[in-house]
Amino acid sequence: MEGGNGEELAVGCVLSLRTTLGDEIEGQIIAYDRPSNILVIHILLALVNPMSLLFLFDVSLSSILFFDRSATQEGSSKAGPRRNIRLLKANYIQDFTYLRKAGDPIDPNKCYIDLAGLQAREEASMRQAEIEAERIGVGVTSEAQSIFDALSKTLPVHWDKTVIVVMNEVRVSSPYLPENVSGGTPAANDRVKKVLDFERKRLQARVPG
Repeated sequence: MEGGNGEELAVGCVLSLRTTLGDEIEGQIIAYDRPSNILVIHILLALVNPMSLLFLFDVSLSSILFFDRSATQEGSSKAGPRRNIRLLKANYIQDFTYLRKAGDPIDPNKCYIDLAGLQAREEASMRQAEIEAERIGVGVTSEAQSIFDALSKTLPVHWDKTVIVVMNEVRVSSPYLPENVSGGTPAANDRVKKVLDFERKRLQARVPG
C-alpha cells in the first residue's frame, strides 16, 4: 500500500491489516508520517510471522509504559497499562479493513510516556551492547572465538588484541593451546590450562568426522 486513504489512516482509527509477509494485526493508529510512509500502531491483537522482522522495515517497542496523568501526584505516579507500539512501513501492508474510529490513543491530558524509563532502558541496552562487542575478537579465527566463548562460561575473560586474558592475569596466545598459556600464579596458570584443554576437546568433539 503506497501512502494512505485519508480517513482510514487518521489518528485514532482502528484497522485490521495483513502485511506482505503474513502478519495479521488489529491496531489503532497513533500517528502516520506521510513523508516516510510509516505508521505508528498501538497493537490490540497480532499474529506475527517471526521471519517478517528480518525483511520488513519494522520496529517493535514491546513495553511502552504510560502513566495516568490525572492520578499523578507530586513525587509519585500511577502506572497505567503497558502497550505494544509498532512502527510499520505502510507499503508493506497487503490489505486492511477499516473497523472503527476511536478516541485519541495518547491523550496528552490523560497520559504521558515515561521518557525517563525509556532512556534508562536505552542506556542499559547500549551498555550491554558494548559488553557484547568487547567479547568479539578482532583479527582472530572462528576457532579462537569459539575458545574464548567456551572459556567465558566458567572464567572471566577479555581480549587484548588477539590474546585471551583470563582472570586479568593469565594470557592465552595463538594458537590457544595449553602450552600457549603464560602468566599468573602457578595455581591460576594450571587451572586455565586444564579448562582450556577440556574446552578444546569438547569443541573438537562437536566437529563431525
